[in-house]
Amino acid sequence: MFISSAFAQAAPAAGGDLQSSLMGMLPLVLMFVVLYFVMIRPQMKKAKEHKAMVEALAKGDEIVSAGGMLGKVSKLGDIYIGLEVANGVEVQIQRSAVVQVLPKGSIK
Repeated sequence: MFISSAFAQAAPAAGGDLQSSLMGMLPLVLMFVVLYFVMIRPQMKKAKEHKAMVEALAKGDEIVSAGGMLGKVSKLGDIYIGLEVANGVEVQIQRSAVVQVLPKGSIK
């Protein structure tokens, strides 16, 4: 009276099962494609540009470090660079800490 009877359902056709599983995976594949173009690809491009900038550093370039320190490159090494922040004051920073190369004459 208050509880309805339960009936067994018929088994789905074998050919439709493969199609339904592929359609179920479609949103997951689409999300991965969107994630690649929105997040992964731009990050890889930015890392490639930063690597090229760091490799192109030369003596006399004016740079900004990740800590916000401005200076002129005085020494170049494989891992570290010498940065002249004032007359006679030189600090060493990692090459990877260089954020931006400024135009010549920016630092007075």
